[in-house]
Amino acid sequence: MKLYFIRHGKTYSNLEGRFQGSTMDSELLPEAYDDLNLLGQELRHIKFDEVYSSDLPRAIKSTEVILENNDYLHSFQTKEKLREWYLGSLEGKKISIAKAIYPKQIKAFYHNLAQFSPSVFDAETLYQVTHRIIDVIQSLDKNHDNVLIVGHGASLSATIHCLLGYEPSEFKKLGHLDNASLTILETTNLKDYQLIEWNNTNHLEMIEETLVTPN
Repeated sequence: MKLYFIRHGKTYSNLEGRFQGSTMDSELLPEAYDDLNLLGQELRHIKFDEVYSSDLPRAIKSTEVILENNDYLHSFQTKEKLREWYLGSLEGKKISIAKAIYPKQIKAFYHNLAQFSPSVFDAETLYQVTHRIIDVIQSLDKNHDNVLIVGHGASLSATIHCLLGYEPSEFKKLGHLDNASLTILETTNLKDYQLIEWNNTNHLEMIEETLVTPN
């Protein structure tokens, strides 16, 4: 089975540099639709046995745009368990301001999750975040060939590192997940996972190419 993980398209809050978390939402930027259409075209020949999305609007809309480009007709299910990391008092706050007030904690959140203290913000723990998403994955039929999961940057990144067997201190080793990026894992038993692609954004280069003015 191949698991296709996609981070939702870029939102206004992403542009403003805000923590969105799981209790607030922000509309997709106009250019996010171009990104998602290109990603949908990249995946258009793949027939997904199941498609799941976080139940937050930014992820739902991203899923809809991707599937509109597919050669096959797909329905999808929304799952609350696929939401972004609940960040408590950080939600809606500007990242730059949070860095100024809590420099060590915000640095840990972005660089070493083993040192991040969620209790400071009344946020979810790393275990809670990763295992609610892993619950969804382990409920899949292991005889499926392709499953699409559309979610969020922080929660998906942590979960994928967890599935690959990294320790919490290494959960940032592969880097972050960009908006409208594609990451693929492969598994035969829903216990052991192999990384096929990480944070692939090659499809977005097509937009950059069209913006280059010929000499």
